[in-house]
Amino acid sequence: MPETIEQLQTQSSRYADASVIRAKFADTIEEIVEAIGEVTLIAKREGLVELMTYLRDEPNLRFNYLSDIGGVDLGEFASPRFAIAYQLYSLEHNHRLRVKVFLEEDDATVPTMWNIWKASNWLEREIFDMFGVNFEGHPDLRRILMPADYEGYPLRKDFPIKGY
Repeated sequence: MPETIEQLQTQSSRYADASVIRAKFADTIEEIVEAIGEVTLIAKREGLVELMTYLRDEPNLRFNYLSDIGGVDLGEFASPRFAIAYQLYSLEHNHRLRVKVFLEEDDATVPTMWNIWKASNWLEREIFDMFGVNFEGHPDLRRILMPADYEGYPLRKDFPIKGY
């Protein structure tokens, strides 16, 4: 069985093989989902910064481009209620990877990725503005789309259709 990242990856694959990552971050990664050729790491909030730093800095992965962060409200009766999905891309290896973190409504906080990828700044602010998810350590976490005095979070599924 191959044991190094070099042996696991092929340049023809658009998606990185996550098995070595799972072995290194067994306490952080809850699950690896592969569907339609896409790879998603389901990660815990604890250890997320270390995982993301490794994904960026490991020479055989080099996920140096954060292409998007998306927020999802799974519904007010769902547990966990929120999901945050990070879309990563390696310019060097032409690989993609999604890292997803699930959050409970009463503790909707995740560490900021701003110190790893500066592009996360406005993306995190948008998720904060639309869903009310806090990004711990963010340098400027304030509304970006809605007025500063706006009440509520418009993309939450329990948000009234006509507003408050």
